[in-house]
Amino acid sequence: MSSNTAAPGADITHPQARRAIISSSIGNALEWFDILIYGAFAVVIAKQFFPTGDDSVSLLLTFATFGVSFFMRPLGAVVLGAYSDRAGRKAALMLSIMLMTVGTAMIAFMPSYASIGLLAPAGIALGKMIQGFSAGGEFGSSTAFLVEHAPHRRGFFSSWQVASQGISLLLAALFGAVLNNMLTPEQLASWGWRVPFIFGLLIAPAGIYIRRHLDEAPEFKESSEKTNAPLRDTFAHQKMRLLIGAGSVIMATVSVYLSLYIPTYAVKQLGLPAWSSFAAMSVAGLIMFIGSPLVGALSDKIGRTPFMITSSALYIVLTYPMFVFLTNSPGFLQLLLLQTVIGVLMTMYFAAMPALLADIFPVATRGTGMSLAYNIAVTIFGGFAGLIITWLIDFTGDKLSVSYFVIFGAVLSLIASLSARLVLRLR
Repeated sequence: MSSNTAAPGADITHPQARRAIISSSIGNALEWFDILIYGAFAVVIAKQFFPTGDDSVSLLLTFATFGVSFFMRPLGAVVLGAYSDRAGRKAALMLSIMLMTVGTAMIAFMPSYASIGLLAPAGIALGKMIQGFSAGGEFGSSTAFLVEHAPHRRGFFSSWQVASQGISLLLAALFGAVLNNMLTPEQLASWGWRVPFIFGLLIAPAGIYIRRHLDEAPEFKESSEKTNAPLRDTFAHQKMRLLIGAGSVIMATVSVYLSLYIPTYAVKQLGLPAWSSFAAMSVAGLIMFIGSPLVGALSDKIGRTPFMITSSALYIVLTYPMFVFLTNSPGFLQLLLLQTVIGVLMTMYFAAMPALLADIFPVATRGTGMSLAYNIAVTIFGGFAGLIITWLIDFTGDKLSVSYFVIFGAVLSLIASLSARLVLRLR
């Protein structure tokens, strides 16, 4: 854990530091925007690409395809994470954003099942797999790039990764609310759902241009700790750090995908209008965007784990009562309150987490270690979150099953956060 007495934002006055934040944030925002949009429009995508005659089965297939793409994340973490440790952060960031653009374009322009049959769901799956591979290396490389511009202010700099995800969550929610409110179901199904994906494509050229004109991260460039075998070194000497890192990511992942799943839950389980659920989700995104830099700056002063431990404990205590409250009296205000609580707890945990991972791993294997830890957790607890929750509700017949999944993740992350606190003290 680090401490710093400099005024918040002091390091950003350097032009390279500003470009580092903007370039990392754009790529990360694009990655998460595409992921969130797919989840937010899962009900529509299910009917367009996975028609089975049974809405529940179609939705399960949609989330299964979403989950399969996450199997590519560990591979992307290995390839792109190791590439960033060998060739540099800038090279890995360029490659990841170009791959993400290709995957997004495939989904945005893929003809429906009615037009090309089985090639449609296969094309969607391939596009998601390319996105998954790209995303596997994006978080580790971009977070390492950020923290290596200001090692003494890792919390504040790396928190912009989370703030950019807040922007993505807010934009995804606004697109969902506006499109569901302004378009007829037929218009939304035929072309409306493609609009946010095309919007995502418009962001990509700006991100590619900025990343192309960046300088390498100073700490990486000046470090004498480089290795030609970062993957081997990570597994040979840092297994415990990898395990603690993956455990620390779980609650951040569960939080984001919980907020993402709420619109589907509200529409399918509670019968609420889609626009209201998306409007409520936008509040969580706004809290995440505004609050993340504040939490990040504070984590540089008092440490990362106090925020993560407190958030995990509150998730364990509050999640079940919150869902009892929502299911017993479903409505927009109740949904708004739930997303507000999720937004606060998610920001407390997630904004401190990237810097903790950077604290755990040394420069030589930081890209590989962070990418692997992040994507192992995201693959298990994020990629299949929608599928697991949908299956749990169908299997048990209990709408409150979603809370059990969240509490389980919170318990694991609480243990990991306490372990990380011990490891950093002993180091």
